[in-house]
Amino acid sequence: MPRRRIRVTDALFRSAFTALRTELGVPSDFPPEVTAEAERPPLLKAYDDATDIPLFTIDPPGSTDLDQAMHLSRRGTGYRVRYAIADVAAFVVPGSALDAETHRRVLTLYFPDTRISLHPPVLSEGAASLLPDQVRPAALWTIDLDADGRTTAADVRRALVRSRARLDYEGVQKGIDSGAAEEPLFLLKEVGELRERLEVERGGISLNVPEQEIVQVDGTYELTYRAGVPVDGWNAQISLLTGMAAADLMLAYGTGVLRTLPAAPDGAVGRLRRTAHALHIDWPHHVSYAALVRSLDPRIPHHAAFLQECTTLLRGAGYTVFRDGVLPAITTHAAVASPYAHCTAPLRRLADRYASEICLAAVAGSAVPDWVLAAFEALPREMAAGGRLAATAERECVDIVEAALLKDRVGEVFDGCVVDVEERRPAVGTVQLETPAVIGRVEGAGLELGERLRVRLTEADPVSGGGARVRFAPA
Repeated sequence: MPRRRIRVTDALFRSAFTALRTELGVPSDFPPEVTAEAERPPLLKAYDDATDIPLFTIDPPGSTDLDQAMHLSRRGTGYRVRYAIADVAAFVVPGSALDAETHRRVLTLYFPDTRISLHPPVLSEGAASLLPDQVRPAALWTIDLDADGRTTAADVRRALVRSRARLDYEGVQKGIDSGAAEEPLFLLKEVGELRERLEVERGGISLNVPEQEIVQVDGTYELTYRAGVPVDGWNAQISLLTGMAAADLMLAYGTGVLRTLPAAPDGAVGRLRRTAHALHIDWPHHVSYAALVRSLDPRIPHHAAFLQECTTLLRGAGYTVFRDGVLPAITTHAAVASPYAHCTAPLRRLADRYASEICLAAVAGSAVPDWVLAAFEALPREMAAGGRLAATAERECVDIVEAALLKDRVGEVFDGCVVDVEERRPAVGTVQLETPAVIGRVEGAGLELGERLRVRLTEADPVSGGGARVRFAPA
């Protein structure tokens, strides 16, 4: 019997999402003086002319806040990667109302019904965005690689650039698979796969966890699980490559802001081993955690459940600042297995503007601007607070949609998989339904991690006080 399509009305969501933003204290409109400053022309310094490079962007369809544009070419037996990053510092005057507002917002927040931007849209979706056929100021990275994809040289300079095309992941993947893509896109695949092999070699990890995604269909919202196409991974490798180059530059320079993650404690890895056993995943002691993760197929329910649990090892990531040659105790990101910096999304992430400015100073052999150093002490705390807000907003938005999708189906039975059981309360756990794409709390005696379970929906309240709720019980 076919499953019926589940839909909810916009009216419910508009009020629920608006109430959530109010509850979380999310900023709404930009003050007039901030918008006025964003409308001023950029303060162009000494920019090279790189408008002849046929750059392109790859983003989700409809994206307008475009931070990065790239071009790849062969260089002897190796490769040259050109990666343009929006030069937000050309638009934001230190100490201005616009600058203060970015420190208040910290990150762009994405809600299903709207986007709460770090910068006014006239800037983030207009004058600073690397939109096609527009001349834009950028921090232009040039990274040379050898035949194995290893970095041999890295440079970054201010330049005026002009993107030629705005592409999306699915379209690029189809072009590569069909053979119709142009050479730079085939080189993206070639370099991306080389960088993925190097990631394996150094012990890095890219978790391929299916995303629980809110999509809008014919004016209504639905939940799906989205597994990325290979282009997602290759594109991410170019960003990782640049972030690693930025970290190396800053470490050699003696001043910087790194994205760091300490190695997971033995207890956390031990808990994952117990989870793997419960999910019937074979994890021999001689096989590393990174090697195991790469062997899993996220399309298999118990593999997907384990990959989701693996994200617990990524908790504890933060921003580490250092200056005057005094390096921090931790300089690496455990998942990247290398020093790493966030520097490729300045339209959407505050710290990237600072990292980019330090890298530009390092290459030029000049001093770091005073406005960068003045922000150092507060920057890690600001980014941590912004990250917590973003995570809360994302989870609660999904909770609202889940509850709204199911509010008229209380009492129905669904097929699912137990993906978590609380250690101290073994009758309380989390179940992941096969369809719709819902992950909810389940309460009942005898829950076993990894078991396939039929569950009955006992509660679905999208507007209750203290947050939306979805509850299940074993059927």
